Amino acid sequence: MPAAREVSVRLTVNGVPRAATVPARTLLVHFIREHLRLTGTHVGCDTTQCGACTVALDGVAVKSCTVLAAQANGHEVTTIEGLTPDGQGGQGEGTLSPVQQAFQDEHALQCGYCTPGMVMAIRQLLADNPDPGEAEVRHALDGNICRCTGYQNIVAAALRAAGTAKREPGPRRAGPDTASMAAASTREG
Repeated sequence: MPAAREVSVRLTVNGVPRAATVPARTLLVHFIREHLRLTGTHVGCDTTQCGACTVALDGVAVKSCTVLAAQANGHEVTTIEGLTPDGQGGQGEGTLSPVQQAFQDEHALQCGYCTPGMVMAIRQLLADNPDPGEAEVRHALDGNICRCTGYQNIVAAALRAAGTAKREPGPRRAGPDTASMAAASTREG
């Protein structure tokens, strides 16, 4: 059996230039978790159904389990850890982002497994629509699964964050560079 082909990947993750040589078939989620040791991005299904692996690629929310690390070469990735000033996802001395703070205020998590993906999806929603209604929030979360909460507090957190998210530098709207990757890695609602 031939040896696995390797590729060099250079990208910016949470504002820090990173480079590695990885097998060509390495998924972005595995690159983030295993090579960069940023474990806030979770692996839930590997089939783009659950949304636990959602990150921002060039400012657009994508499910990193359906993007190869090589496809992110030369691009910018923001993970849940990158949303806070300390780059530690609220675990260090920094403050929480408005969406993260709203999750805390509204008790919008139980086990927490889906939380990073939910936060990243809501961040994208608020970039696209700073004043969503409940139906729009529920539609935006259609590609994210939570098995614990019943979604009510997650929706409440999104609506609360809508009032403060204008202060957070958020993701950009999908543009021609990332629109195809975003479309390929998100489930149609």
